[in-house]
Amino acid sequence: MVDFIRVKDKGIVITTNNISLNSDLQEIEKYVKNSLFTNAEQISSPRLLQSKSYLKIVGIPYNSEITNSRISSNDVKCILKSNHIFNDIVLASKPHIIKVSPKSDMSIIWIDIWDSQSGSNAKKIINRQFNVESFIATVRGANMNPGVPQCKNCWKWGHIAGVCRIQGARCLKYNGPHLTDYHCHFTWCYKANDKINPPRLETKRGDPCPHSFKCINYKGIHQADSNDCPFWKHHFNKEWFTKEYAKIRETRKNSICSSVDGNEL
Repeated sequence: MVDFIRVKDKGIVITTNNISLNSDLQEIEKYVKNSLFTNAEQISSPRLLQSKSYLKIVGIPYNSEITNSRISSNDVKCILKSNHIFNDIVLASKPHIIKVSPKSDMSIIWIDIWDSQSGSNAKKIINRQFNVESFIATVRGANMNPGVPQCKNCWKWGHIAGVCRIQGARCLKYNGPHLTDYHCHFTWCYKANDKINPPRLETKRGDPCPHSFKCINYKGIHQADSNDCPFWKHHFNKEWFTKEYAKIRETRKNSICSSVDGNEL
C-alpha cells in the first residue's frame, strides 16, 4: 500500500508500507507513462532507493583518435553502452573528464553509478578492462570526488553557503542582490517602460526572462550554475581553478592600479 507521494528533485518519490516488487514498479511505470500530462519518451523507469558507487576509468586518451577532438561526456556514454561489462550499469550523473596532468594526452574519467548498499554493481566491474579504439581502458574504484564547491548564496566557487561572507543572497541569473526566485520582482526587464524607444512592455509573471543572463564568475551569457560555464566544466580540476583565480586577482589588481593612476593625473 502507498503511504504518500511527493515530488522531489524533478522526480516522484513514492513511500510504501511494504517492500516493493518488480511487478509494483512495472505498474507504476505503466500508470505514469499513460498519464495525459506526461511524455512517455521522457519518463525514466522507476527504481527502488539506491546508493551510489564512485569509479574512475583510466587508459583512454584525452583526444579521440577518430575525431581528433577532446572526448566528451556523450562520447563516454557511447563507449559504456557499447561494452558488455556495463550492460547492467546505470549512471547516476554525467561523466567528468580531466587530464591526468596538464601536459599529458591521457584522461581520467570519473563516473558515479547507481548501486546497492553492498556495492555489488561496482564490484562486478572494478579492475575489468575493455577496448576503446586501439587502447585498453581499466575501471578502478574511487572515493567520492565532489570537486570544487559552488556557493548557493553568492554563486562563486571555492566555498559553501555556510561559510559565505556575503550578506544576503545573490541572483544566479544576473548577480542582483536578491534571491533567484524573486528575479522577476526586482529586475528592470520585467517592468514596462514607455519612456524609451521602442517602449518596453511588461513581462508577465511566469514568462521567461527576456534579457540575456550574465555569469558572475566567467562574465559569459549564461547563469552562474550553467553546465556551459568553463568554471563548471573544470570544477573537478583544482589546479585549473588556482590558475584562473590567480588571473582574476591580477586583473583586478591592475584595474585598481590604473584607477588610482588616473585619479592622480
